[in-house]
Amino acid sequence: MKIMVCKTYQELSQAAAEIIAEQINTKPNTVLGLATGSTPIGTYEHLAKMNKEGMVDFSEVITFNLDEYVGLSIDHPCSYHRFMYDYLFKHVNIREENTHILDGEALSLEDECKAYEEMIAKAGGIDLQLLGVGHNGHIGFNEPGTPFESVTHVVELTQSTIQANSRFFNSPDEVPRRAVSMGIKTIMHARKILFIASGKEKAGIISKALKGPVTTEVPSSVLQLHPDITVVLDEDAASCL
Repeated sequence: MKIMVCKTYQELSQAAAEIIAEQINTKPNTVLGLATGSTPIGTYEHLAKMNKEGMVDFSEVITFNLDEYVGLSIDHPCSYHRFMYDYLFKHVNIREENTHILDGEALSLEDECKAYEEMIAKAGGIDLQLLGVGHNGHIGFNEPGTPFESVTHVVELTQSTIQANSRFFNSPDEVPRRAVSMGIKTIMHARKILFIASGKEKAGIISKALKGPVTTEVPSSVLQLHPDITVVLDEDAASCL
């Protein structure tokens, strides 16, 4: 495990973007696993800038997102389809057919999850998975107690996750109660993982994830077992290490 501590969120975002760009420049048809939430926004902004300046080319890149809410249409302002379009896809030269996000409105969510696993396998697996972390230690939407052997599945969101994500909605009542998410086993099968976190409110869970016991009660603690993981933190997020 390589841990990089940056002074600020902006420095963290630039460092993470440079790691992703290096991966793409080394392998132009890289399969990227992508995350949503507040933390990756700066990383995506830097990648968009690098793409515009000709420093990285997304034309052959294939992406798979970690998760999506159940019941939100793809054009809902809080859907992760919309998030990815607004913060990354519309700003870079990626082909729409090369982007993959779970369909939270699928008639059969179980079939959707199975098909997603098959698409990842057909693409050759994920080369680099970008991850953030929830306040309760979740990665993707894999809440505490999720088995480490889980593959892409339907998730019942915890109250703490619903409350944390309500900042993106008009009220907590609008936050969907379920999601579809890559499983922990799916995430751990990525060849490389880039794990990013920012802010003092994440310091405690980062300490548990990186230095505490490996337990399903802190899903992100499983990352200690990955053979090729880079952790990029700002000083606030690293303050309890």
